[in-house]
Amino acid sequence: MASTARTPPATPPPSISSIVSTLKAYSVPLIFFAVSLYFQLVVTPRSFPTSHYDVLGIRRFSSIEEVTEAYEKLTSKWDSGAEVPTTEAFLKARYAFELLTNELWKRDYDVFDIDEQQDVIEKAKERYAGASVSGIKTPLLEPAFFDSEEHAFDVIRTENFLSSFENGKALIIQVFSYGSNRCAKFANNWKRIVTLMDGVASIGMVDVGDLNLAAYLAEKKSSGQPFFRNGLPMILAFPPGCNSSRCLNRYTGELSVDAVTDWVASTILTLPRIMYYSKESLAQNFLAKSKPHKVKVIVFSMTGERATPFMRQAAKDYWTYASFAFILWREEESSLWWNMFGLESAPAIVFLKDPGVKPVVYHGFINNSLFIDIMEKNKHHVLPQLRSMTSMDLGCDARGRSLAGKDVRVWYCVILAGRLSQDLNKMRETLRRVQETLSNDGESDHVDPDNMSSAAAFALKQKRLTFTWLDGEVQQKYCSFHINSEHSHESCGPRRGIEDVAQLLIVRYERNATDDEIGTEKQPKNFFEAVNYVKPDPASQLVAKYKGSGEISEIIKWLSKTIEDGDSRNLPPFKTKTPELVPEDDAIWSAGSKTLLSSGKELKLRISNFVYKMHDLLSDPRIGPFLLLVALMLFGRVWLQRSQSTQKENSNSASQPSDKRQRTRRPPRNELFPPSMTDVEPKDAQQVQFSDSDSD
Repeated sequence: MASTARTPPATPPPSISSIVSTLKAYSVPLIFFAVSLYFQLVVTPRSFPTSHYDVLGIRRFSSIEEVTEAYEKLTSKWDSGAEVPTTEAFLKARYAFELLTNELWKRDYDVFDIDEQQDVIEKAKERYAGASVSGIKTPLLEPAFFDSEEHAFDVIRTENFLSSFENGKALIIQVFSYGSNRCAKFANNWKRIVTLMDGVASIGMVDVGDLNLAAYLAEKKSSGQPFFRNGLPMILAFPPGCNSSRCLNRYTGELSVDAVTDWVASTILTLPRIMYYSKESLAQNFLAKSKPHKVKVIVFSMTGERATPFMRQAAKDYWTYASFAFILWREEESSLWWNMFGLESAPAIVFLKDPGVKPVVYHGFINNSLFIDIMEKNKHHVLPQLRSMTSMDLGCDARGRSLAGKDVRVWYCVILAGRLSQDLNKMRETLRRVQETLSNDGESDHVDPDNMSSAAAFALKQKRLTFTWLDGEVQQKYCSFHINSEHSHESCGPRRGIEDVAQLLIVRYERNATDDEIGTEKQPKNFFEAVNYVKPDPASQLVAKYKGSGEISEIIKWLSKTIEDGDSRNLPPFKTKTPELVPEDDAIWSAGSKTLLSSGKELKLRISNFVYKMHDLLSDPRIGPFLLLVALMLFGRVWLQRSQSTQKENSNSASQPSDKRQRTRRPPRNELFPPSMTDVEPKDAQQVQFSDSDSD
């Protein structure tokens, strides 16, 4: 079988191989050189477009007189027929003339590069496409109508800027210009924002005419020129406790009332959100999940806007008392809300209190101060719950605090204790009626001996009597301490069976008569007593339990009799240490709602900030020359390395022949030393035998 000879691959000519290796060696410098040219020819011109002064052929920052003179020269050429301008050229020249002859517009353009009416040229080009220059209507720009007197009251100037931080609140600033049409259109929205920020943050306005202060608040270009990225108006915010530009926040979103107030409340003030609910989710996700001791506050909105900052501040301040929800008002659902809450229209606020209590409804718009007044009136249930955070306010505390004041010696607290159940709700309603009856009977200023409710009614009027209820399951130790019987498990601690019993009791508190008596309490006598010693409460306590029927009249008689005995008789003090009420977990927001920004919104904000930073970096005119310098340095480095390599190869090839001629054969190792006499055996050598040899 004949064998086939393999053809060796073709090698490129030496010239092509040399070009390829050269391009490969200079690839990185060439890339830097190309990028530098792109920045110099494309990116930098776009970042620094032709100014309106260039359109008129004059130097930048020329005076209004020079602008007028340059425009008149152009129009004289056009009128004489020496030049026939295109529609675009005429529009640009006319736009530059109108902009630069208005003092406010010219100042804003020269100092802050504000030119908010650029779209006028494009719209005019479309409108007058194909028409002659004489048919273009002038002026192109409309002057702004901004009432300076209306906004002069809250304008911040350089001399009083630092005084705006004295109250320690967040400072919200609108940077505006009297010559800005956008600021004029935003004026009504700003009025609404100022109203909604009342009591939550300080509000002010800064005119760009105050150049030093406006430049301090503006961003800076690479050239050092101050500018406002999104034009005017610009919303800025200093968080509470901040008075320097390091913590300054700039708003970049939509200029709507809802968006701006939400940004201030969430980002600047770190206030919680108040969720919206539908008619289907209200009962399941809000009413059922809210704590039983909290008042439910439901706000009905006509617009669907997010909660105002002062409402969110109130939700934070009153989180121990109330839970908040928003509902969007729909006309088709009006009958439902009327039947449930007696609601006629929106906007409105509904307060849901104890079970069986009629809702409290407020119609119409409210401001911050009115809303705080309403919250103060309705933050408690009619029958409030005894809790760790409310015991002092209710006067049901053995540490010596009474609603009647420090001078009162004896006061009382009626406690309804039990686990959450229908029986407890029924008894809560009964006790509310008792309280209401006593309130009506207490209108008299004197005690009537024939009236069995007189003593309790008079004590209630003097604020020496308080009504409250206790969750016996949560407050097991406190509940068992006061009931102190073999049947305490029916009302206190975890539910063991199907039967839950609500028990009614009254606690009599007596303050020590003098401060000297406080020091006369029994002290430990020895070490062992000192170890187990627990200092008793300042006020002594006596507990009486109600064992009668659930009739309102019977309960009132028992209360009056107990109070009469407690006020008239010198009862022996019972001084001990009352168990502390267990602090309940009342976090107003869940773990998810603690996050002020959602993950998607936070990611979007980070991306936008990154884009802004990259845009500012790429628009720096120094980048192109810097890249060119890097390219030249890399070119020089590669050329130097290749030159040194070539010289080394040439020197090696020139010295190679002489080395071959001078190279000699190296002798073996044994040839380097002269032979010894014993190294070589002579040819005629023989073995000599000795006679005295030991061999045979």
